[in-house]
Amino acid sequence: QLQLVESGGGLVQPGGSLRLSCAASGFTQDYYVIGWFRQSPGKEREEVSCISTKDDNTYYRDSVKGRFTISRDNAKNTVETVSLQMNSLKPEDTAVYYCAAVPLMATVDVMCARVEFGSWGQGTQVTVSS
Repeated sequence: QLQLVESGGGLVQPGGSLRLSCAASGFTQDYYVIGWFRQSPGKEREEVSCISTKDDNTYYRDSVKGRFTISRDNAKNTVETVSLQMNSLKPEDTAVYYCAAVPLMATVDVMCARVEFGSWGQGTQVTVSS
């Protein structure tokens, strides 16, 4: 069973930066898509960014392109660390951010935007406010 543990949330002023990390373990398939999603009060959960463990292809939602960067580190063979570097943060980025994973079944953009992810972390709060 996949386990996903997020860290790195917090309070930051507009224009500031935060780095989120997700430690993922318990893989049973060869390749996965690991992504970051967010949900703010009164809004539906939305995809933010995803990365494929097969080829490192990435996906970003339009509102974060150029500001957020997703990356992964699998130096520890049994644990994938997927990071989300968030720069130029805006108040509208305020949300609970969740890490999630699903076995790779299609291209990363299709997976991130259209497929229901089966494994989720507990979430970490990101607040952008002055």
